[in-house]
Amino acid sequence: MGSRVRVWLNRTYAENVFFMDQLRRNPHDRAVEIHATHADADSPVLAAADTSAMEPEGLSPAGYVEYALDQCARRGIDVFVPRLHQDAVVAHRADFTAAGTALLAPPAEAVAVFQDKATAYEAVQAIGIPVPPWRRVRTEDELLTAVEELEAGGYKACFKPAAGAGGVGFRIITRTPFSLAHLNGFPGPYVQLDLVIQAVRDADEPVDWLVMPHLGQPEVSVDCLTGPDNRIRMAVGRTKNGRRRGFTLHEQWIEPATRLAEGFGLHYLSNIQFRMFGDKPVLMDVNTRPAGGLHQLSLCGLNAPWAAVQLALGEDPGEVVPPFLGTDYTVVSGPRPLRAVSLPQQRTEEPETVLPAVPAPAAEPVSAPTAKPVSAPSAEAGAPATAPA
Repeated sequence: MGSRVRVWLNRTYAENVFFMDQLRRNPHDRAVEIHATHADADSPVLAAADTSAMEPEGLSPAGYVEYALDQCARRGIDVFVPRLHQDAVVAHRADFTAAGTALLAPPAEAVAVFQDKATAYEAVQAIGIPVPPWRRVRTEDELLTAVEELEAGGYKACFKPAAGAGGVGFRIITRTPFSLAHLNGFPGPYVQLDLVIQAVRDADEPVDWLVMPHLGQPEVSVDCLTGPDNRIRMAVGRTKNGRRRGFTLHEQWIEPATRLAEGFGLHYLSNIQFRMFGDKPVLMDVNTRPAGGLHQLSLCGLNAPWAAVQLALGEDPGEVVPPFLGTDYTVVSGPRPLRAVSLPQQRTEEPETVLPAVPAPAAEPVSAPTAKPVSAPSAEAGAPATAPA
């Protein structure tokens, strides 16, 4: 058994409580201590960590880098998995290395390419990976022109921010007039074109959206693990078709994902998402971070978080191949403990408060995979095409 490894996750998704669980259950029985920081005192990752702290609000990216370097030095962090301000953090990789901390994140050049979806689409097209037809729009006239062109081709138009993570800001355009029918059931992703145009017209500044066809299912998220030598160690697809989830190693998904991860140097963990445009797969999105659903690969006998930490520490895990593909499954919510007391937002001028993780009776639902097979696909009405994996 090697020495203890200290890992920090900053302002990460609630689902990464499972990422933390997998690090502790690593196959080498290595001692792992986890530090977590967040701006939400009721984030379950704070309770799941060994030590936790509230993050200061209002820091600029440069200020956040200073905060992060201080955390790494004072906490003895071996591996930092940055989500918030990832671009600013990786630009200072040498400073973190000097502090004895390895960054589990791609190089700054790779992060920059995929921060802007339009830039990303242009870049991947240049290496022969298909993308959906798209237009970047900033004004109501550009929006209307893009929607009309897609509708003339028989497609349903949708839009999403040119920069942003997951399905935030994703909407599907409809010309159906707003009525009581839209107030029945749960809110969906559909929005009336006239309302969108009016909102853009009334906005104080231009929007920055990509308009494209609403892509078909299945959605396939390929989780990749790539070494600093640009050689891929793992590529496994997670499929989503309505409620039904599964796994795939089919070349139509794995080959372009591997080419993209190696070609752009997406070191460590990345997530590359595809959907169908007609009868062919096209790239939907690229995440330069671990996917929230990465832990679902445990149903295939894999511990991807630990393999990534090994790589970050310079301990090559070799090829990470699933010994089997797990059965189809669905995702349900379950309780996770919270810290005993919800702290107020921390002020930047106050000294940092560090609390150990303390279970509490209150709980926040967190998605977890259920390996029970599902009898038949069940489409989720109005599920966003760009929902995070």
